[in-house]
Amino acid sequence: MKKNVAPTYIGGQAVIEGVMMRGKTVYALAVRTPENGIYLEKTDLKPPANKYPILKLPIIRGMAAFVDSLVLGMKILTKSAEIAGVEEVGDSGEESKFDKFMYDKFGDKAVNIVMGFAVAISIALSIGIFMVLPVLISGFIKSVIKFESIYVLSLLEGIVKMAIFLGYMFLISKMKDIQRVFMYHGAEHKTIACLEHGDELIVENVRKHTRLHKRCGTSFIFLVMIVSIIVFMFLKTDVLLMRVISRVILVPVVAGISYELIRFAGRSESAFAEFFSKPGLLLQKWTTIEPDDAQIEVAIAAMKGVLEVEPQTV
Repeated sequence: MKKNVAPTYIGGQAVIEGVMMRGKTVYALAVRTPENGIYLEKTDLKPPANKYPILKLPIIRGMAAFVDSLVLGMKILTKSAEIAGVEEVGDSGEESKFDKFMYDKFGDKAVNIVMGFAVAISIALSIGIFMVLPVLISGFIKSVIKFESIYVLSLLEGIVKMAIFLGYMFLISKMKDIQRVFMYHGAEHKTIACLEHGDELIVENVRKHTRLHKRCGTSFIFLVMIVSIIVFMFLKTDVLLMRVISRVILVPVVAGISYELIRFAGRSESAFAEFFSKPGLLLQKWTTIEPDDAQIEVAIAAMKGVLEVEPQTV
C-alpha cells in the first residue's frame, strides 16, 4: 500500500526543451541538449520577501510572487533556448550591435535591465489584451445595442474577456513548437504528482501519474480572469475612462487574491477547493500533453536537483 504525502511546496515551469523545478531556497533547470544529454544547473533563490518582510503579507505576497515568477520565467526561458540550441548569437557567431551597446553601457547589469524591460512589456501587453481590450469591446457593443444596466455591461465585459483568453489559449495550443513545451509541462506535473504520492522518482512511476495539478500556473491565470470579473462587477461606473483606469490599477489586487486562492487549493482537499479548481484543471487539458520518456527524464533531473538541496520526507 502506497503512503500518501502532504502536497509538496515545490513548483515548476516548462521551458524550451526542459523543465525548471523551484524550491524555497534553490531552483534547478534541466534541459535536453542537442547532443541528447541533460544539462542541469542549480541556482540559489533570493526572493524579495526575504529582504522586505512586508512582501510576506497575504495578498501582497501574491503580487510579489507574480512579478518574481515573471522575471525568473523570462530568464530561464532565454537560458533554456540557448542550451537547447534554439537561440544563436548570429549567423557569424558575433554579438549583435544591441548586445554590444548594452554591455558597454551597463556592464554586468545589462541582462537584468533587458529582462526587466521584457517583463514590463509582457505585463503591459497582458493588461492591454485581457483587461483593457474587453472594456473597449463591451463599451462599443453597449453603444450599438443601447442598454443602460451596469450589471449587463460588467457581464458582457466578462464574457468578452473569457472569450479572448480561451481563444488565445486554444490558438497557441495548436502551434507545433508550443506543443513541445506543453509536453514538458505535462512531465513537470507528473513528476510533482509522483513525489506527492511518495513514489520513487523513476520514469515508470512518473508516467502513471496525472498531468493535471491544482497549483499550475495555467490555473492561476484562469483564476485571475474569474476573480477580475467578480471584482470589477462591484465597480459601478459606465464611464469608459474610469473603467479602463480601474482595471489597470486593480490588476495587482486581483493577482494577490488569485494567489491566495490557488495557494489554498494546493493545500486543501475540501469540496470548495475542488470546485473552484475544476475549471483550471480542465484548461490544463489544452496546456499539458502526455510527455515521452525522454521528457520525463528531464523533469526528474530537475526535481532531483532541488531535492538534493531541500530533501523531503516521502
